[in-house]
Amino acid sequence: MFNTKLLLPVLAAFAVMTLPAAADAGAISLAATGGLEPGLWQLQGDGGAPRKICVSDPGALVQIRHVNAPCSRLVISNERHSATVHYSCPGMGWGRTTLKVVTPRSVTIETQGIADNAPFAFTADARRMGDCPTRSASLNRSMTGR
Repeated sequence: MFNTKLLLPVLAAFAVMTLPAAADAGAISLAATGGLEPGLWQLQGDGGAPRKICVSDPGALVQIRHVNAPCSRLVISNERHSATVHYSCPGMGWGRTTLKVVTPRSVTIETQGIADNAPFAFTADARRMGDCPTRSASLNRSMTGR
């Protein structure tokens, strides 16, 4: 048996630490994405066809396999040119993504996790191509393929 008097304070501390991340996935601030520019980005992944997406919030690049899913995020590493985030989407899976910023218009995305009840792992180069067309799918609204 375990001591509930010791367990309750530990659980309460854990809840307080994770609450801000779980409250609003878009609210996290990453040093690495602070200098990235919103707009039309092209993702080129492991041998796949490139795809263009409109990115209104560059922080959303950490969650490209679970777009629009209500996920909690835990920042593992938050450096000026690199960030690693673990996210969990109840009933939909999880992921761990590392963004490596090359320039404010170029990022390498390494991600792995579970989506659609299957594992995924890939690396993609993302490059800002320009401004979004007036009628375009946003990374925060919809995304093709993955």
